[in-house]
Amino acid sequence: MAFDLEKINKLVEVSGRMGPLGTRRVSRGLAVSGGASLILFFAAHLALDQLTLSQPLRLGIALMPVPALAWFVFEFVASVRRADELERQIQLEALAVAFPLTMVLVMTLGHLQVALPLAPEDWSYRHTWPLMYVFYLVGLTRARKRYL
Repeated sequence: MAFDLEKINKLVEVSGRMGPLGTRRVSRGLAVSGGASLILFFAAHLALDQLTLSQPLRLGIALMPVPALAWFVFEFVASVRRADELERQIQLEALAVAFPLTMVLVMTLGHLQVALPLAPEDWSYRHTWPLMYVFYLVGLTRARKRYL
């Protein structure tokens, strides 16, 4: 099988310039919404841990990151819709890996919590959500290696 070196070099050049959603760069809305989500999450986390507040105020602070996270989801979906067919397939495969792994994590922790006393300061949802991102990156890496 002969390889067309010129085509391979062009593919490597183009794929090197692509952002995580197949475009030349991540959209500003996706970057801003993702950053706002993280900042508000950690600000709420810090405020709830450090401050003594009334229950309604604690509830408001706890829900503070939700609109930014919803904005991020909206921007992510819009980015996938703008992507080419190959990038859509890559994103689908990344999510097809991340979702079942997340399900296994949540089910395992749920069963372990029934069987053993898990410390909430170590195994609560606020500590395990970064693993969902790791699972997505695992799926994304596998899909990119497969197609690019």
